[in-house]
Amino acid sequence: MMSQDPSNTQVQIDLNAYLTRIGYDGPEGTPPTLETLRAIQRGHVCSIPFENLDAVLDKPIRLDRQSVQQKLIFDGRGGYCFEQNGLLIDVLTQLGFEVESQSARVRFSATRDFTPPRTHLFAKVTVEGIPYVVDAGVGGLSPTEPFRMDIEDPQSSPHDTRRVILDDASGNWFHQVQLGEHWNDVCEFTGESMPMIDREVANWWTSTNPDSKFRKSIMSAIADPDGSRHTLGNRHYTHRQDGKVIDEQHIESTTQLLEVLATKFYIHLPSDTVFGIDGL
Repeated sequence: MMSQDPSNTQVQIDLNAYLTRIGYDGPEGTPPTLETLRAIQRGHVCSIPFENLDAVLDKPIRLDRQSVQQKLIFDGRGGYCFEQNGLLIDVLTQLGFEVESQSARVRFSATRDFTPPRTHLFAKVTVEGIPYVVDAGVGGLSPTEPFRMDIEDPQSSPHDTRRVILDDASGNWFHQVQLGEHWNDVCEFTGESMPMIDREVANWWTSTNPDSKFRKSIMSAIADPDGSRHTLGNRHYTHRQDGKVIDEQHIESTTQLLEVLATKFYIHLPSDTVFGIDGL
Protein backbone atom coordinates (compact mmCIF):
# COMPACT_ATOMS: atom_id res chain seq x y z
CA MET A 1 0.00 0.00 0.00
CA MET A 2 2.63 2.51 -1.09
CA SER A 3 1.75 6.16 -1.64
CA GLN A 4 1.19 7.27 -5.20
CA ASP A 5 3.58 10.18 -4.56
CA PRO A 6 6.09 9.00 -1.92
CA SER A 7 8.30 12.07 -2.33
CA ASN A 8 5.36 14.47 -1.87
CA THR A 9 7.41 17.05 -3.75
CA GLN A 10 4.58 18.26 -5.99
CA VAL A 11 1.97 18.90 -3.29
CA GLN A 12 1.77 21.59 -0.64
CA ILE A 13 -0.63 21.78 2.30
CA ASP A 14 -3.34 24.42 1.92
CA LEU A 15 -2.35 26.33 5.05
CA ASN A 16 -5.34 28.66 5.04
CA ALA A 17 -7.73 25.71 4.87
CA TYR A 18 -5.81 23.89 7.62
CA LEU A 19 -5.77 26.90 9.96
CA THR A 20 -9.50 27.39 9.39
CA ARG A 21 -10.09 23.69 10.10
CA ILE A 22 -8.36 23.92 13.50
CA GLY A 23 -9.85 27.30 14.44
CA TYR A 24 -6.40 28.85 14.71
CA ASP A 25 -6.35 31.89 16.99
CA GLY A 26 -2.61 32.39 17.37
CA PRO A 27 -0.24 35.16 16.27
CA GLU A 28 -1.00 36.93 13.01
CA GLY A 29 1.18 35.65 10.21
CA THR A 30 1.86 32.35 12.02
CA PRO A 31 5.53 33.05 12.81
CA PRO A 32 7.55 29.94 13.82
CA THR A 33 7.43 30.75 17.54
CA LEU A 34 6.48 28.74 20.62
CA GLU A 35 3.26 30.74 20.90
CA THR A 36 2.28 29.72 17.36
CA LEU A 37 3.25 26.10 18.01
CA ARG A 38 1.07 25.99 21.12
CA ALA A 39 -1.92 27.46 19.29
CA ILE A 40 -1.56 25.00 16.41
CA GLN A 41 -1.22 21.90 18.57
CA ARG A 42 -4.11 22.92 20.83
CA GLY A 43 -6.34 23.72 17.86
CA HIS A 44 -5.41 20.52 16.02
CA VAL A 45 -6.10 18.13 18.91
CA CYS A 46 -9.35 19.95 19.75
CA SER A 47 -10.60 19.99 16.14
CA ILE A 48 -9.36 16.95 14.20
CA PRO A 49 -10.47 13.72 15.90
CA PHE A 50 -8.24 10.73 16.40
CA GLU A 51 -9.97 7.77 14.72
CA ASN A 52 -9.26 4.43 13.07
CA LEU A 53 -12.56 3.92 11.25
CA ASP A 54 -11.11 3.33 7.78
CA ALA A 55 -8.97 0.48 9.11
CA VAL A 56 -12.07 -1.11 10.69
CA LEU A 57 -14.03 -0.60 7.46
CA ASP A 58 -11.22 -2.22 5.43
CA LYS A 59 -10.48 0.97 3.50
CA PRO A 60 -6.88 1.84 2.58
CA ILE A 61 -5.15 4.46 4.72
CA ARG A 62 -2.96 6.50 2.40
CA LEU A 63 -0.15 8.68 3.68
CA ASP A 64 0.70 10.81 0.66
CA ARG A 65 0.22 14.49 1.34
CA GLN A 66 -2.73 14.97 -1.01
CA SER A 67 -4.69 12.06 0.47
CA VAL A 68 -4.03 13.11 4.07
CA GLN A 69 -5.05 16.72 3.58
CA GLN A 70 -8.14 15.71 1.60
CA LYS A 71 -9.30 13.41 4.38
CA LEU A 72 -8.36 15.44 7.49
CA ILE A 73 -8.85 18.98 6.19
CA PHE A 74 -11.42 18.98 3.39
CA ASP A 75 -13.50 15.87 4.21
CA GLY A 76 -13.79 16.70 7.90
CA ARG A 77 -12.47 13.32 9.00
CA GLY A 78 -9.76 12.35 11.47
CA GLY A 79 -7.07 9.72 11.48
CA TYR A 80 -4.41 8.00 13.51
CA CYS A 81 -0.77 8.88 14.17
CA PHE A 82 0.64 8.50 10.65
CA GLU A 83 -2.07 10.78 9.26
CA GLN A 84 -2.33 13.21 12.19
CA ASN A 85 1.36 13.73 12.78
CA GLY A 86 2.26 13.42 9.11
CA LEU A 87 -0.04 16.39 8.49
CA LEU A 88 1.38 18.31 11.46
CA ILE A 89 4.95 17.70 10.32
CA ASP A 90 4.13 19.04 6.85
CA VAL A 91 2.23 22.06 8.19
CA LEU A 92 4.95 23.05 10.66
CA THR A 93 7.67 22.58 8.05
CA GLN A 94 5.82 24.85 5.61
CA LEU A 95 5.48 27.46 8.35
CA GLY A 96 9.25 27.52 8.82
CA PHE A 97 9.64 25.46 11.99
CA GLU A 98 12.62 23.16 12.53
CA VAL A 99 10.90 19.74 12.49
CA GLU A 100 12.13 16.14 12.70
CA SER A 101 10.00 13.02 12.46
CA GLN A 102 10.47 10.58 15.34
CA SER A 103 9.61 6.88 15.58
CA ALA A 104 8.32 5.40 18.82
CA ARG A 105 6.68 2.43 20.51
CA VAL A 106 3.33 3.13 22.20
CA ARG A 107 3.58 1.81 25.76
CA PHE A 108 0.40 2.87 27.56
CA SER A 109 -0.96 -0.05 29.58
CA ALA A 110 2.08 -2.15 28.62
CA THR A 111 4.71 -3.27 31.12
CA ARG A 112 8.36 -2.44 30.49
CA ASP A 113 9.22 -6.11 29.93
CA PHE A 114 6.97 -6.19 26.85
CA THR A 115 8.24 -4.83 23.52
CA PRO A 116 5.47 -3.33 21.37
CA PRO A 117 6.05 -2.67 17.66
CA ARG A 118 7.66 0.59 16.59
CA THR A 119 4.53 1.85 14.90
CA HIS A 120 4.16 5.39 16.26
CA LEU A 121 5.11 8.68 14.64
CA PHE A 122 5.47 12.02 16.41
CA ALA A 123 7.27 15.31 15.77
CA LYS A 124 10.31 16.84 17.43
CA VAL A 125 10.09 20.60 16.96
CA THR A 126 13.01 22.82 17.96
CA VAL A 127 12.22 26.43 18.86
CA GLU A 128 15.03 28.77 19.88
CA GLY A 129 17.30 25.81 20.45
CA ILE A 130 14.85 23.93 22.70
CA PRO A 131 13.39 20.59 21.48
CA TYR A 132 9.67 19.90 22.06
CA VAL A 133 7.44 16.86 21.68
CA VAL A 134 4.49 17.58 19.38
CA ASP A 135 2.07 14.66 19.08
CA ALA A 136 -1.56 14.65 17.92
CA GLY A 137 -1.74 10.90 17.41
CA VAL A 138 -2.04 9.10 20.75
CA GLY A 139 -5.83 9.07 20.92
CA GLY A 140 -7.27 10.09 24.29
CA LEU A 141 -3.73 10.79 25.51
CA SER A 142 -2.71 13.20 22.74
CA PRO A 143 -1.03 16.19 24.43
CA THR A 144 -2.70 19.51 23.73
CA GLU A 145 0.50 21.53 24.13
CA PRO A 146 4.12 20.91 23.13
CA PHE A 147 6.38 19.92 26.01
CA ARG A 148 10.15 20.00 26.36
CA MET A 149 12.30 16.97 25.61
CA ASP A 150 15.48 18.30 27.23
CA ILE A 151 14.32 18.35 30.87
CA GLU A 152 12.62 15.81 33.12
CA ASP A 153 10.53 18.36 35.04
CA PRO A 154 6.72 17.92 34.95
CA GLN A 155 5.05 20.28 32.48
CA SER A 156 1.37 21.08 32.86
CA SER A 157 -1.31 21.95 30.31
CA PRO A 158 -5.08 22.54 30.63
CA HIS A 159 -5.63 18.81 30.02
CA ASP A 160 -2.85 17.05 31.94
CA THR A 161 0.81 17.02 32.99
CA ARG A 162 3.64 15.48 30.94
CA ARG A 163 7.33 14.81 31.10
CA VAL A 164 10.13 13.06 29.20
CA ILE A 165 12.52 10.90 31.21
CA LEU A 166 15.66 9.04 30.22
CA ASP A 167 15.88 5.38 31.20
CA ASP A 168 19.50 4.76 32.15
CA ALA A 169 19.25 0.99 31.65
CA SER A 170 18.10 1.12 28.02
CA GLY A 171 19.28 4.59 27.04
CA ASN A 172 15.79 5.29 25.66
CA TRP A 173 13.42 8.14 26.45
CA PHE A 174 9.89 7.75 27.77
CA HIS A 175 7.05 10.19 27.20
CA GLN A 176 4.90 10.00 30.34
CA VAL A 177 1.57 11.43 31.48
CA GLN A 178 0.51 11.93 35.09
CA LEU A 179 -2.83 10.31 35.86
CA GLY A 180 -3.83 10.84 39.47
CA GLU A 181 -0.78 10.19 41.62
CA HIS A 182 0.98 7.99 39.08
CA TRP A 183 3.21 8.54 36.07
CA ASN A 184 2.26 6.34 33.11
CA ASP A 185 4.36 5.57 30.05
CA VAL A 186 2.77 6.81 26.82
CA CYS A 187 5.53 5.93 24.39
CA GLU A 188 9.21 5.02 24.23
CA PHE A 189 11.65 6.45 21.68
CA THR A 190 15.33 6.48 20.82
CA GLY A 191 15.57 9.70 18.81
CA GLU A 192 15.57 7.79 15.51
CA SER A 193 13.76 9.53 12.68
CA MET A 194 10.83 7.97 10.81
CA PRO A 195 11.09 8.72 7.07
CA MET A 196 8.16 8.09 4.77
CA ILE A 197 9.22 4.57 3.77
CA ASP A 198 9.23 3.50 7.44
CA ARG A 199 5.83 5.10 7.98
CA GLU A 200 4.46 3.26 4.95
CA VAL A 201 5.64 -0.11 6.26
CA ALA A 202 4.33 0.52 9.79
CA ASN A 203 1.05 1.91 8.45
CA TRP A 204 0.54 -1.16 6.26
CA TRP A 205 1.06 -3.49 9.25
CA THR A 206 -1.10 -1.40 11.57
CA SER A 207 -4.03 -0.98 9.18
CA THR A 208 -4.11 -4.47 7.60
CA ASN A 209 -2.82 -7.01 10.13
CA PRO A 210 -5.83 -8.91 11.56
CA ASP A 211 -4.16 -8.86 14.99
CA SER A 212 -3.68 -5.09 15.00
CA LYS A 213 -5.80 -3.33 17.62
CA PHE A 214 -6.75 -0.81 14.94
CA ARG A 215 -8.47 -3.59 13.01
CA LYS A 216 -10.27 -5.10 16.01
CA SER A 217 -11.69 -2.06 17.83
CA ILE A 218 -13.63 1.10 16.98
CA MET A 219 -11.75 4.09 18.39
CA SER A 220 -12.12 7.83 18.45
CA ALA A 221 -10.95 10.65 20.69
CA ILE A 222 -10.97 14.43 20.73
CA ALA A 223 -10.12 17.09 23.30
CA ASP A 224 -12.21 20.12 24.24
CA PRO A 225 -10.63 23.55 24.88
CA ASP A 226 -12.16 23.50 28.40
CA GLY A 227 -9.72 20.77 29.45
CA SER A 228 -12.04 17.78 28.98
CA ARG A 229 -11.70 14.83 26.61
CA HIS A 230 -14.14 12.62 24.69
CA THR A 231 -13.21 8.98 24.02
CA LEU A 232 -14.93 6.11 22.25
CA GLY A 233 -14.13 2.41 22.34
CA ASN A 234 -16.63 0.17 20.54
CA ARG A 235 -19.86 0.50 22.56
CA HIS A 236 -18.51 2.79 25.30
CA TYR A 237 -18.44 6.60 25.02
CA THR A 238 -16.96 8.69 27.85
CA HIS A 239 -16.53 12.40 28.49
CA ARG A 240 -13.94 13.10 31.22
CA GLN A 241 -12.35 16.08 32.87
CA ASP A 242 -9.56 15.93 35.46
CA GLY A 243 -9.99 12.17 35.57
CA LYS A 244 -13.67 12.39 36.48
CA VAL A 245 -16.49 11.13 34.29
CA ILE A 246 -18.84 13.91 33.17
CA ASP A 247 -20.95 11.78 30.86
CA GLU A 248 -20.89 8.25 29.49
CA GLN A 249 -23.08 6.16 27.24
CA HIS A 250 -23.39 2.49 26.49
CA ILE A 251 -24.02 2.31 22.76
CA GLU A 252 -26.89 -0.02 21.93
CA SER A 253 -26.95 0.14 18.14
CA THR A 254 -25.07 1.17 15.03
CA THR A 255 -27.50 4.07 14.63
CA GLN A 256 -26.59 5.35 18.09
CA LEU A 257 -22.89 4.89 17.34
CA LEU A 258 -23.15 6.96 14.17
CA GLU A 259 -24.96 9.66 16.14
CA VAL A 260 -22.24 9.72 18.81
CA LEU A 261 -19.55 9.92 16.14
CA ALA A 262 -21.36 12.85 14.51
CA THR A 263 -22.27 14.84 17.64
CA LYS A 264 -19.25 14.21 19.86
CA PHE A 265 -16.42 13.69 17.36
CA TYR A 266 -17.80 15.54 14.29
CA ILE A 267 -17.34 12.45 12.10
CA HIS A 268 -20.20 11.97 9.64
CA LEU A 269 -20.52 8.56 7.99
CA PRO A 270 -23.28 7.15 5.74
CA SER A 271 -26.33 5.87 7.61
CA ASP A 272 -25.86 2.37 6.13
CA THR A 273 -22.32 2.00 7.56
CA VAL A 274 -21.64 -1.41 9.10
CA PHE A 275 -18.45 -1.76 11.15
CA GLY A 276 -18.49 -5.52 11.71
CA ILE A 277 -17.13 -5.06 15.25
CA ASP A 278 -18.97 -6.11 18.42
CA GLY A 279 -22.25 -6.47 16.53
CA LEU A 280 -22.16 -2.88 15.22
